[in-house]
Amino acid sequence: MNINEWAEQDRPREKLIARGAAALTDAELLAILIGSGSSGESAVELMRRILADCDGRLKRLGRLKLEDLTAYKGMGPAKAVTLMAACELGRRRESEPQEEKVHILRSTDVAAYFRPILQDLPYEECHLMLLKQDLSLLETSMLSRGGIAGSAVDVRLILQRALLKGAPVLALCHNHPSGNLRPSTQDRQLTAALTSACKVMGIRLLDHVIVSDRGFYSFSDEGAI
Repeated sequence: MNINEWAEQDRPREKLIARGAAALTDAELLAILIGSGSSGESAVELMRRILADCDGRLKRLGRLKLEDLTAYKGMGPAKAVTLMAACELGRRRESEPQEEKVHILRSTDVAAYFRPILQDLPYEECHLMLLKQDLSLLETSMLSRGGIAGSAVDVRLILQRALLKGAPVLALCHNHPSGNLRPSTQDRQLTAALTSACKVMGIRLLDHVIVSDRGFYSFSDEGAI
């Protein structure tokens, strides 16, 4: 049955108008975006099927590429692009800087800031966070981007950026696309080298955090800084 043939109170658009967006399931909300399904499947049923293949997780849906989505019957390029744009907007909303001053006091703050940005990437990125003396955020910047296995980070570049900005405190964060939060040998070597270099330059290394969709790992919490 086509959505237009459903009882009015069960149609996603009408349901949203009458009861609010919170009353809709993920599949119903996504069905509103794509507008229609195929001759044998409604938009809601199509999105239920795709979500089922993603174990019901919107994060996994957000990782699907154009060719992954268009492989489903009823999901053409226009609908796929609409879904991808919606997922990207969701990520940007999560990572949008707060209007009030942001303070980074501990590992959970570093992870909360960077996880929305890094956790769904298919490749590794390393980002630098520069902080003022009161631990308010000064700026962030990407240091490197690499493949699935890792990315190269230059300790000298980190110190140079901190000194140029007059930042007395810094933190480092990178993702593990595999989801495994265990630090690699390279991660440990980088942390040790950066810790030593920061001590020499009189800069405080607040933390080095690894993030994935499974959580985060903090070198500071583990006593490695």
